[in-house]
Amino acid sequence: MRVDGNRLVVHGEGAAVDRALAVVQRMLDAAVNGAQVTPDDVALASSDVIRGRNHTTLPETLYRSQRGREIRPKTAGQRSFVDSIDKHTLTFGIGPAGTGKTFLAVVMAVRALRARTVSRIILSRPAVEAGEKLGFLPGDLREKVDPYLRPLYDSLGELLEDSVVERYLERGVIEVAPLAYMRGRTLSEAFVILDEAQNATRDQLKMFLTRLGAGSKMIVNGDITQIDLLGGATSGLLEVPRRFGGIADIGIVELNETDVVRHPLVARIIRAYAADPQP
Repeated sequence: MRVDGNRLVVHGEGAAVDRALAVVQRMLDAAVNGAQVTPDDVALASSDVIRGRNHTTLPETLYRSQRGREIRPKTAGQRSFVDSIDKHTLTFGIGPAGTGKTFLAVVMAVRALRARTVSRIILSRPAVEAGEKLGFLPGDLREKVDPYLRPLYDSLGELLEDSVVERYLERGVIEVAPLAYMRGRTLSEAFVILDEAQNATRDQLKMFLTRLGAGSKMIVNGDITQIDLLGGATSGLLEVPRRFGGIADIGIVELNETDVVRHPLVARIIRAYAADPQP
């Protein structure tokens, strides 16, 4: 493939040329429609064409960040995750680190809030430490749980100005709380996200799921390869595919290393651990 003036010249084996032209055409169509085409878009288009999805267009822009960046699914797995959130009241996102589960969940929540389809966003996760003890944490509830909920705050910071996030937190439009504080509540007209759900026991996950109220959506994310529960406790996320598979209005999306959108080395690290899980 080379550029010759205002022409793009593609040469090679016939089938390969056809695939390359299909990718180029999708990028051209997207650019004509005003999209900011990125290398991730090219990679997704290539993956689709290889799998015979030549008809698939560039995924729609979900949200435009405060810096003007267009946010949309970058992999086929991410596209399935977003589609499931759109179609189902409850979606489980199960997959390794770096697959965009948390970020896309927060994007969809902010999008729903801005569209006024929900009146608030509730972000939660189990207060379980990943291998090291933080000890006593000073301050009020929010200051105590901040270290556990930092990834969710980081995602919000990508989408909204700090002053807007702070205002929403003060007014209760955005609420962050550890999983233990969900007991006894009914979460209505809310977009509810449980992150790091692999560290929720079966009983905790049941408690959380049954908080779902009218007019709400719920996303439960986790990575079953990073369970930090102690004392022989079993993660409730492990039984999700068996227990909830096939139930109407529940989506279960399993992501893998092909959906990793962090540094390319992250996918190879994940494969290395998967190949030899023993310490």
